[in-house]
Amino acid sequence: MYRSAFFAFTLAASAQLHPLQQIVEAARADSPRLKDLLSRGLPGLKGRDGALVWGQDFLFAVEASTPASVWVDHQPAVAMKNLAGTGIWYKLMALRMGTTHHYEYFANGKSIGGYEVAAYNPDAYPLPGAARGTLSPEHRHVSKIYKGMAARYWTYTNPGADTVRGAPVMVWQDGETIGGDVDLIRLRLQIVSDNLVHRKLIPPMVHVLIAPGEGPEAKGTRMRSIQYDTVSDRYGRYVLEEILPEVARTHALRTDGYSRAIAGASSGAICAFNAAWYFPDRFSRVLSHIGSYVALQWKPEQHQEGGYIVPYRVRREPRKNLRVWLSDGADDGESFAGSWPLQNIQLANSLKLRGYDFHFRFGTSVHAIAQGAMDLPEALAWLWRGYDPARTAETFEMEPEERAKPLFRVKVANREAW
Repeated sequence: MYRSAFFAFTLAASAQLHPLQQIVEAARADSPRLKDLLSRGLPGLKGRDGALVWGQDFLFAVEASTPASVWVDHQPAVAMKNLAGTGIWYKLMALRMGTTHHYEYFANGKSIGGYEVAAYNPDAYPLPGAARGTLSPEHRHVSKIYKGMAARYWTYTNPGADTVRGAPVMVWQDGETIGGDVDLIRLRLQIVSDNLVHRKLIPPMVHVLIAPGEGPEAKGTRMRSIQYDTVSDRYGRYVLEEILPEVARTHALRTDGYSRAIAGASSGAICAFNAAWYFPDRFSRVLSHIGSYVALQWKPEQHQEGGYIVPYRVRREPRKNLRVWLSDGADDGESFAGSWPLQNIQLANSLKLRGYDFHFRFGTSVHAIAQGAMDLPEALAWLWRGYDPARTAETFEMEPEERAKPLFRVKVANREAW
């Protein structure tokens, strides 16, 4: 299984402790080893993803040329320690579990970056006795549907997945954040999915982790918004006609929609929803975190709708056989493209009005994966509940508990309503 030099180093250093735990313990003791552990490749030391979590221990780290401080959850900023001989500043804190924590770094009195981090669910830590899956090497694909676009992808295969007769499949957008070390400080899909398989809460499956491509349509840069935010069947065809057939050369995959799910965050979430919307017979389960159901690829001069149209299509068009886990936070983004929180609420109400089997988790999160990471064990177990490998179809119905609840209502929380 692939590991970067950073985690290969940490694993070799100690067979007893998890790599993240080693770093936390070195920080607690102000150990000279911390320099090696942190300077060998911790992702995101520019402010985004600059936090490591192990239980209640949160290690914040950032690069800065002058003394740095960190602000957490609206509390006064606290000074950080310098890692001798480096430009890295760090602070170890004990924080409450079962929630998300917002942080921001400062140097010279100015913000130098921040994000939000999850206090992870216990299923996001390796469970004793749970076998670990296999991450493939990086694969590269040159697309015909997105002419000339090159993209990377990986597979992560849970232990016990039937890759001879056919395994269930879950496709993930922004796969580069799951296929490498960054998964440990963001979603933790690899650990979570293996734990849930071990607990028999989800079937063992093949996770296909697809990174956005680069190509001529984006003038040689990332194609992410063109691929993800465009409301059409194009991305779904790309996955179904190009990527999955390549994966199927080495892994036998189930082809029934009942055994396939698709997931993403932000633009990757609307991308996942659209793929299932256009191909419900091929993807019946959708995981959407902080979905960008806004006008990022709205091009009226080309008669191209933006993502804002999705909730209205759900309301107006016949119900499709989809099961959807949807989540967002009240502090998500606002821009000229639209309102992330309001559009997610719109989509949730549309799903409810049409009688979909859906679950909406609305918290206080900003535009970050933290809430999605905290909820991931519950979300995956809910999406795959009742899965029977002997079946190829199921008609999804709204749960009685959801049916008894009212539509979502909006209140102004941060200023006077009159």
